[in-house]
Amino acid sequence: MRSHGVPNFPDPNSGGEIPKEEVVAALESSPQSRVAQSACQHLMPESGLGPPQTARPTHTRLADELSFARCMRARGFPSFPDPSRQGQLTPQMVTAAGIDLQQPNLLSAGLYCLPASHGLLTRAAIERAVHRG
Repeated sequence: MRSHGVPNFPDPNSGGEIPKEEVVAALESSPQSRVAQSACQHLMPESGLGPPQTARPTHTRLADELSFARCMRARGFPSFPDPSRQGQLTPQMVTAAGIDLQQPNLLSAGLYCLPASHGLLTRAAIERAVHRG
Protein backbone atom coordinates (compact mmCIF):
# COMPACT_ATOMS: atom_id res chain seq x y z
CA MET A 1 0.00 0.00 0.00
CA ARG A 2 2.83 2.37 0.84
CA SER A 3 4.60 1.77 -2.44
CA HIS A 4 1.34 2.51 -4.27
CA GLY A 5 0.74 5.92 -2.72
CA VAL A 6 -0.55 5.41 0.86
CA PRO A 7 2.53 6.43 2.87
CA ASN A 8 0.80 6.23 6.28
CA PHE A 9 -0.58 2.71 5.85
CA PRO A 10 -0.12 0.96 9.24
CA ASP A 11 1.86 -2.18 9.98
CA PRO A 12 0.07 -5.24 11.38
CA ASN A 13 0.06 -5.63 15.17
CA SER A 14 1.65 -8.60 16.96
CA GLY A 15 -1.44 -10.69 16.15
CA GLY A 16 -1.03 -10.07 12.43
CA GLU A 17 -4.03 -7.76 12.22
CA ILE A 18 -4.38 -4.11 11.30
CA PRO A 19 -7.06 -2.18 13.23
CA LYS A 20 -9.77 -1.03 10.83
CA GLU A 21 -9.80 2.54 12.14
CA GLU A 22 -6.08 2.91 11.34
CA VAL A 23 -6.66 1.62 7.80
CA VAL A 24 -9.59 3.98 7.27
CA ALA A 25 -7.55 6.95 8.50
CA ALA A 26 -4.64 6.09 6.20
CA LEU A 27 -6.91 5.60 3.19
CA GLU A 28 -8.82 8.82 3.81
CA SER A 29 -5.57 10.79 4.02
CA SER A 30 -4.28 9.61 0.63
CA PRO A 31 -5.61 10.63 -2.78
CA GLN A 32 -3.97 7.46 -4.17
CA SER A 33 -5.95 5.10 -1.93
CA ARG A 34 -8.17 3.71 -4.73
CA VAL A 35 -5.17 3.00 -6.93
CA ALA A 36 -3.35 1.34 -4.04
CA GLN A 37 -6.36 -0.78 -3.05
CA SER A 38 -6.77 -1.95 -6.61
CA ALA A 39 -3.08 -2.79 -6.95
CA CYS A 40 -2.99 -4.64 -3.61
CA GLN A 41 -6.42 -6.34 -3.69
CA HIS A 42 -4.87 -9.78 -4.20
CA LEU A 43 -3.00 -9.40 -0.89
CA MET A 44 -5.94 -8.28 1.24
CA PRO A 45 -7.49 -10.71 3.72
CA GLU A 46 -10.90 -12.16 2.94
CA SER A 47 -12.44 -10.50 5.98
CA GLY A 48 -11.51 -7.40 4.47
CA LEU A 49 -9.89 -4.18 3.76
CA GLY A 50 -11.91 -2.80 0.95
CA PRO A 51 -14.44 -4.61 -1.22
CA PRO A 52 -14.88 -8.38 -0.93
CA GLN A 53 -12.88 -10.46 -3.35
CA THR A 54 -15.08 -11.57 -6.21
CA ALA A 55 -12.40 -12.80 -8.59
CA ARG A 56 -11.35 -16.43 -8.60
CA PRO A 57 -8.70 -17.13 -6.00
CA THR A 58 -5.18 -17.21 -7.27
CA HIS A 59 -3.60 -20.57 -7.81
CA THR A 60 -1.12 -19.88 -5.01
CA ARG A 61 -3.84 -18.89 -2.54
CA LEU A 62 -5.88 -21.99 -3.27
CA ALA A 63 -2.76 -24.17 -3.04
CA ASP A 64 -1.94 -22.67 0.37
CA GLU A 65 -5.48 -23.29 1.64
CA LEU A 66 -5.39 -26.87 0.34
CA SER A 67 -2.02 -27.39 2.02
CA PHE A 68 -3.46 -26.23 5.34
CA ALA A 69 -6.50 -28.51 4.95
CA ARG A 70 -4.29 -31.53 4.16
CA CYS A 71 -2.19 -30.80 7.22
CA MET A 72 -5.30 -30.63 9.41
CA ARG A 73 -6.49 -33.99 8.08
CA ALA A 74 -3.06 -35.47 8.81
CA ARG A 75 -3.19 -34.05 12.37
CA GLY A 76 -6.28 -36.05 13.32
CA PHE A 77 -9.18 -34.30 11.60
CA PRO A 78 -9.89 -36.57 8.61
CA SER A 79 -13.11 -34.75 7.70
CA PHE A 80 -11.49 -31.29 7.62
CA PRO A 81 -12.86 -29.66 4.46
CA ASP A 82 -11.01 -28.31 1.47
CA PRO A 83 -11.67 -24.66 0.64
CA SER A 84 -14.55 -23.84 -1.69
CA ARG A 85 -13.98 -23.10 -5.37
CA GLN A 86 -14.15 -19.43 -4.38
CA GLY A 87 -11.21 -19.99 -2.05
CA GLN A 88 -13.12 -19.77 1.22
CA LEU A 89 -12.55 -21.88 4.28
CA THR A 90 -14.84 -20.77 7.09
CA PRO A 91 -15.57 -21.97 10.63
CA GLN A 92 -19.07 -22.82 9.38
CA MET A 93 -17.59 -25.16 6.76
CA VAL A 94 -15.51 -26.87 9.44
CA THR A 95 -18.56 -27.29 11.67
CA ALA A 96 -20.61 -28.61 8.73
CA ALA A 97 -17.90 -31.26 8.25
CA GLY A 98 -18.75 -32.55 11.75
CA ILE A 99 -15.83 -30.96 13.59
CA ASP A 100 -16.51 -29.37 16.97
CA LEU A 101 -14.62 -26.08 17.03
CA GLN A 102 -14.30 -26.31 20.81
CA GLN A 103 -12.18 -29.49 20.72
CA PRO A 104 -8.93 -28.88 22.60
CA ASN A 105 -6.81 -30.52 19.89
CA LEU A 106 -8.25 -28.39 17.08
CA LEU A 107 -6.46 -25.23 18.13
CA SER A 108 -3.12 -26.98 18.58
CA ALA A 109 -3.50 -28.71 15.20
CA GLY A 110 -4.40 -25.41 13.54
CA LEU A 111 -1.37 -23.69 15.03
CA TYR A 112 0.85 -26.62 14.05
CA CYS A 113 -0.47 -26.41 10.46
CA LEU A 114 -0.19 -22.64 10.27
CA PRO A 115 3.11 -22.74 8.31
CA ALA A 116 1.42 -24.90 5.67
CA SER A 117 -0.67 -21.87 4.70
CA HIS A 118 2.50 -19.95 3.77
CA GLY A 119 1.32 -16.81 5.57
CA LEU A 120 -2.25 -16.87 4.24
CA LEU A 121 -3.64 -17.65 7.70
CA THR A 122 -2.53 -16.02 10.93
CA ARG A 123 -2.39 -17.27 14.49
CA ALA A 124 -5.00 -14.65 15.41
CA ALA A 125 -7.36 -15.83 12.66
CA ILE A 126 -7.13 -19.46 13.79
CA GLU A 127 -7.63 -18.56 17.45
CA ARG A 128 -10.59 -16.33 16.56
CA ALA A 129 -12.22 -19.11 14.50
CA VAL A 130 -11.81 -21.68 17.27
CA HIS A 131 -12.89 -19.42 20.13
CA ARG A 132 -15.89 -17.87 18.38
CA GLY A 133 -16.98 -21.19 16.86
